[in-house]
Amino acid sequence: MNLPLIIRAEEHNEKTAILTTDGAFTYRDLLHTSSQIATGLLQNAEDLQEQRVAFLIPPGFEYVATQWGIWRAGGIAVPLCISHPRPELEYVITNSGASIIIAHPDFESILRSLPPQASLAQEHNLRFILTSETLPSNISRLPEIDITRRALILYTSGTTGKPKGVVTTHQNIQAQVTSLITAWEWTSSDRILHILPLHHIHGIINVLTCALWAGAECHILSKFNAETVWKRICDGDLTLFMAVPTIYVKLIAAWETASKERQKTMSEGCAKMRLMVSGSAALPVQVLEKWQSISGHFLLERYGMTEIGMALSNPLHGKRLSGYVGKPLPQVEVRLVDENGELVPAGTPGEIQVKGPGVFLEYWQNPEATAKAFQDGWFRTGDTAVVENGNYRILGRMSVDIIKTGGYKVSALEIEEVLRSHPDIQECAVVGVADLEWGERVCAALVLQGSQPLTLEAFRSWAKERLAVYKVPTQILIVEELPRNAMGKVTKPAVVELFC
Repeated sequence: MNLPLIIRAEEHNEKTAILTTDGAFTYRDLLHTSSQIATGLLQNAEDLQEQRVAFLIPPGFEYVATQWGIWRAGGIAVPLCISHPRPELEYVITNSGASIIIAHPDFESILRSLPPQASLAQEHNLRFILTSETLPSNISRLPEIDITRRALILYTSGTTGKPKGVVTTHQNIQAQVTSLITAWEWTSSDRILHILPLHHIHGIINVLTCALWAGAECHILSKFNAETVWKRICDGDLTLFMAVPTIYVKLIAAWETASKERQKTMSEGCAKMRLMVSGSAALPVQVLEKWQSISGHFLLERYGMTEIGMALSNPLHGKRLSGYVGKPLPQVEVRLVDENGELVPAGTPGEIQVKGPGVFLEYWQNPEATAKAFQDGWFRTGDTAVVENGNYRILGRMSVDIIKTGGYKVSALEIEEVLRSHPDIQECAVVGVADLEWGERVCAALVLQGSQPLTLEAFRSWAKERLAVYKVPTQILIVEELPRNAMGKVTKPAVVELFC
C-alpha cells in the first residue's frame, strides 16, 4: 500500500500545499511531481530497496517533491545542507553510501567537483541528476512501501567525533508527526511560515511534514530574512510560527527599529496566530519576555533531538512556565536516571532517557554507537534535567554544560541565565575549565553593554549573591585578567573572559 503521508495527501488534491516565491502548488502538484521523480529514480527497476539518495536543493517545492519522490521509489532520503562546505558534503555522501545525487543547478559545480562523486561514479555507478532535467511523462508503477522501512538519514554532530547518520523509518516519522499533531492540534486550515533549514529535524518534521500530514499550507522562504518574515506576519493570514531563539532575537531587533505605526501592525499580525513555538536551543527568559510584550504570545518551548523527534512540550492550552519544557508528548515515555542508571526522585537532576515509537532505528552502519546509545530499551539523550512541579527543566548536556566544581554539579545554562539578568551584560557563554583544586572552574565569556564600565567589586558582590543558590562555591567567585583602565575599572571590550 501507499505510505500514509501519500494517502492523506490524496484527500487534499486541489488544496494548496506549498507556497513559495515561485507560486502556489497543490497537493495534486506535489503528488504528480513526486511520482515523476520516483519514476525517474527507478529507471524501470521495481524498487530502490533502500538505496541512499542524497539531495542538495534549496527550500521550496522542488525540495519537497524530491523528498517524497525518493520515499515513493523506496529510497532513503539523505538531505544535504545548502550552506555546508565541500568537505562536509563529501563526508555525508561517502558515509551514507549514496548511489544517487540529486542537485539544483545552483549546486552543480560544487557537487560535480567532489572527489567522492568521481570515485563513487566509477566504483558504485553513482548517478548524478539535476532538478532542471525533464521529468518522465509516463508514471511507472510505484512500489508498495512498508512503514517499517528506513526513510531518512539525518547527520547529527555529537560533542565528540564525526557526525553520525541517524536513521528513522517511515513508522518513526509517522509517530513523531502524529504526536505533535495531537499535542498542538494541527488542522487542514493551518498556515505556517517555514524559515528553518531543511537538513534538520526541526524544519523537516515539526514544520514541513506536520503541515503536509495535516493537509495544511506550508509557506516556504528560501532563506531567513527578518524584514521578509515580518512582512509575511503582517499579512495576518498565518496561524503557526516555529523558530529558534536566534531568529526571535533578530525579529525583536527588526521590530525595535521599526516606526510606531509599523510596530503596531507587526504586533497585530502576531496576535492573529494561534501558536508560536521556540526550540532547538534554550530560550533566554529576557527574549521570551520581550517577545511576549511584542506579540502577545508566551512562546511554547519544547525539547527534542534528531534521534527521538520531540519528547517534551509545554501545553498548547494551560499555563506555560518560563525556563521549562513541560511534560512528555503523546506516545512518548521519559524518565530521569542517575549515573548508575537508577531512577532519581522528583527534584533531583538526572539524565533524560526516552522510549517510544518515534525513537530512531539506528546510527547508520555504526552498531557499536547504536548499542551504546540505549539502556534497557531507553535512548540515552546525554542531556540532564530536573522535574519540578511535574515539569521538566533542562540543565544542559552532561558532557559540556554540567560543570563539576568543588564537589558540586553546576548547570552552565542556569549560570548563563543569571548572568544575562545583569544590566551591563548583553550575552554570555559559560563553560568549565580544568582546575587542579576545584576539578573545574566556571568560566564565562561576556559581551558587555551599557555606558557605565563594569567594576570588579560591584560585579563580584552581585555574582556571589545570585549564584549562591546554584551552589557555586564562594571561594572561586573571583575575577581575573579583566582589562582595566588607569582608574582600576574594567573597560568595555567586545568580549571579556571572566573566571569565577
